[in-house]
Amino acid sequence: MQTASVKWIGEEKFVAISPSGHATTIDSDRASNKSAGPMELVLMALGACTATDVVSILRKKRQKLESLEVICSGERASLPPTVWIKLEILYRLRGRLEEAAVKRAIELSEQKYCSVSAMLQKTAKLTWRHEILPPAE
Repeated sequence: MQTASVKWIGEEKFVAISPSGHATTIDSDRASNKSAGPMELVLMALGACTATDVVSILRKKRQKLESLEVICSGERASLPPTVWIKLEILYRLRGRLEEAAVKRAIELSEQKYCSVSAMLQKTAKLTWRHEILPPAE
């Protein structure tokens, strides 16, 4: 079993220690906004999880990926618990990439590999789209 810890450091601020020992500051007070809030971290985790999959899959397909940006946008429920109910993921890729390879990499992440999206799909409708930009000069 993995264990994380969260220590209150005053106001609505916390320091979280991941199971691997990395510290992250969390600010639940959106008015002070000193660091990311818990639900923002969920969006960031979604982006990082699927980005990891897509990079790995495209590498295995010998695609020439130069850059990848994953933009996760979402809508939360209006009443507590204000879970994510609608999420859109935009992949902005650059390089010499085959359209079919990119689509397949995203599908594999969505349907098989990304554990964060698998969790979020229990409460949210996820949509995925991508843009392939030409290689840099």
